[in-house]
Parts: sequence; structure tokens; C-alpha cells
Amino acid sequence: MSKSRDSGSRLAEYFGFEEYDTDLRTEVIAGTTTFLTMSYIIIVNPAILSEAIEIEGYTDQEVFQMIAIATILAAVAAILVMAFHANRPFGLAPGMGLNAYFAFTVVILLGVPWQTALAAVFVEGIIFMALTYFGARRYIIELFPAPVKFAVGAGIGLFLLLLGLIEMNVIVAYDATLVQLNDVATDPVALVALGGLMFTFILYARGITGAIIIGIITTAIAGWALTLAGVVERGVLAPAELASPQYDITPLAGAFLEGFHQIDPATFVVVVFTFFFVDFFDTAGTLIGVSQFGGFLDEDGDLPEMEKPLMADAVGTTFGAMVGTSTVTTYIESSTGIEEGGRTGMTALTVGALFLLSLAAVPLIAAIPQYASYLALVVVGIIMLQGVTDINWEHPAWLISSGLTITVMPLTASIADGLAAGIISYPLVKTAMGEGEDVHPGQWVLAAAFVLYYYISAGGVISST
Repeated sequence: MSKSRDSGSRLAEYFGFEEYDTDLRTEVIAGTTTFLTMSYIIIVNPAILSEAIEIEGYTDQEVFQMIAIATILAAVAAILVMAFHANRPFGLAPGMGLNAYFAFTVVILLGVPWQTALAAVFVEGIIFMALTYFGARRYIIELFPAPVKFAVGAGIGLFLLLLGLIEMNVIVAYDATLVQLNDVATDPVALVALGGLMFTFILYARGITGAIIIGIITTAIAGWALTLAGVVERGVLAPAELASPQYDITPLAGAFLEGFHQIDPATFVVVVFTFFFVDFFDTAGTLIGVSQFGGFLDEDGDLPEMEKPLMADAVGTTFGAMVGTSTVTTYIESSTGIEEGGRTGMTALTVGALFLLSLAAVPLIAAIPQYASYLALVVVGIIMLQGVTDINWEHPAWLISSGLTITVMPLTASIADGLAAGIISYPLVKTAMGEGEDVHPGQWVLAAAFVLYYYISAGGVISST
């Protein structure tokens, strides 16, 4: 008993429980809550990245399991830094939106080999660590116009919402209007996915902890039940076959090294630049979003000592690329643990410990149908819309730059494009209003950097990769 008390006392002293008016029990409960609300990433991240990553000699489900393990390991590495270096109650894992950019834009659209994409993530992670150490990332992020900072969470939410509905077969392509509602009454995937989505919304509305992961698992069970009952054939609502447990990730871990040999140096520099540019602003936007959601921003919309949590995602990104996953970032779901009273790195440490324990469930996770995992995107996307309440819609500069940030993200399927729209428009509108003296010179530099980026893109430099 005394040993337990001594251990708790040491933890209290290390994490500063008294300073933050918290205790061990509160922190553990908060960390458990955060884990339950963000644990869907163990399912969703491999579902997205497996669209782009193919390993010869391995089935899709085996690759899925490898990526799930990489997801867990990258999350743990980043969380340890968050807990012990930053002492913040934030959970981290491969980021939503960033994984979609990796898979659907860089690998599938641009045709870059997935190993090279991982190499690019590794290099940008190293650059992130250097910039964070010298304070450059914090300085650049604090230059973001306030309307963009407060709008980015909602923009990411709409992007995830659209992606989730498409992957659930609820929204389909249509030539005249680009997208339209699917005939869900005749599509078993859409029907089961919508049923699972409504069930998840009910759980969330009733304040059930872990509503998203419960919704995913329940939807998957429903799909399996209908398959085993013979209502639909195998392969529609459930995988055609089950894979054996796959804990050997050596075909994936270290694959980023191959990427350095699969592309010429000039093209690789362009790929790294593209990844760095997009990930820099995407990661910044997500961190600002979760800090806003948790009430950690000051009156200027900045996060005090931002360089410490930024180092956590930089280390996680670098390590994640080494084991085989995309950029790591802070999770908006961390706010659920904060609402439970989590205030220190002990909350984050609890999240990391639970991620490690989840390694035992990886074989079962691989059997979850993709439509079930994607309902998490819709739920999280809607939750993230709460940020619009902090925007001053009465001010033209806020209205225009925030509105563009929020709407351009889903319409272009790019978080970075939404940020660009807000960052470019803000100084222009402020100047047009006669308030140009309020625009920081660095904000003009950011706007010019985006303009230059799109000029180079339009010239074919990036598209040719």
C-alpha cells in the first residue's frame, strides 16, 4: 500500500498535479476517455493507407494488420514525448486528413511509390524537429491570421465528413453535379453504414464514452451477421476471407529506405517539398484546432509553449515513417479527456499505455469492414464543426477568410488548399477595408509563399512527379 502511495506521490510531483489542480485517478480516467474516443484510428488509418500500400506476397488484410501495428507504435512514440516533454494531456496518432493526402493524392493521384512517400514523410519529420527546436515552427504558426486559426477545425471536419460519406456509399459520383445521394435503399453497404452511423450518433448524444469505437464494432458485427445469415453474399458486408495474425511488420518497417532509391534526386526534392508544405500547415491547423477545442489558446489564438507539443508530433512523424505510417498529429478527441479533468502529461501517458495494450486486438481489427471504420470520419467531422462559434462572422475579413478556409477544404479535398484560401485572402481583405496596418508583414510573406507554391504547381513542376 505504501509503495503504491509513494508511486502516486512521485507521479504527482513529476507531472505537477497540485499546480494543475488534478490527481492520479482523474488523469487516468481522462486518458482512458481520450483513448476510447480516438482509438478508431487503429482501424481507420490502415483502412485508408492500405488503399495505397501494397506489399507483394501479402494479402490486403495482412497489410492492414501491419499498418495497424505501425499506427499504434507511432502513436506511442509521439505520446511519450507529449507526456514527458510537453506535459500536455493531448493524445497523438497518425492524422486524419494527412493519411488521406498520403494515400489518395501523393501515391494514387501523383503516382509516387508508397515507399518514396514514406521517405518524404521521414525527411519532413527531421526538418520538423529542427525547425521546432529553433522555434521556427511556432513563429510561423503564430503568423496565421486569427480567422484561419479558428476556422481550420471546421474545414477539416467538412473534409472528413465528405470523405466518410463517399466511402460508406452514401454519396456517389455524378457527372452533372459531381456528387449526389446514392440509392441507399438498394445498396446494402450504405444501408448498414447509415444504420451504424445513426446508432453512433445516439450513443454520442447520450454521452456514452467510446461512442465511436462502439459504433464501429457494432456496425461490423451487423455486417458479419447479415453475411453469415445468407442475406448478402460474402465480400459485400464482410471480408471474403480472414487473414491469419500478422505481427511481423518487417516488410513495412524500414521500407522508407527503399524510397530513397526509387526516384531521382530532383524529383524527390519536389516530393519532400510538397509533403512538407502540406503537412506543415495541416499539422499546425490540427494542433490549433484541438487546442481551441480544449480551451488552451490565449486571447490571441496562440498556444503557450507551442514548441513542446510540436516536438511530439515531429518525433512521432519521423518514427512513424520508419515503421510505415503517415504524419502524426495531435487529436481533436483529446478534448474529451480534458472535459473529464485531464490537465497533465499523465493523461497522455495513459493514452499511450492503452495503445500498447491494443496490440493484442490487431488480428480482430483487420476483420472490420471498411464501411464500418469510415463512419468515424462522419462523426468526428460533425463534432469538429463546433469551432465555427468562435468566428466573428460580422467582420468582413473574418467572414471571407474563415468562410473560404472552411469551404475550400472539402471542395478541393485538401486541407492545405483551404488554409491557402484563408491566408491569401485575409491581408487582401484587411487592406481593402483600410486596416492594412493591422496585417503583420509575415502574413504577407505567408500569402506570397502560397501564391508561389501554386504558380510552381501550375507550371507542371509538381504534377510531373
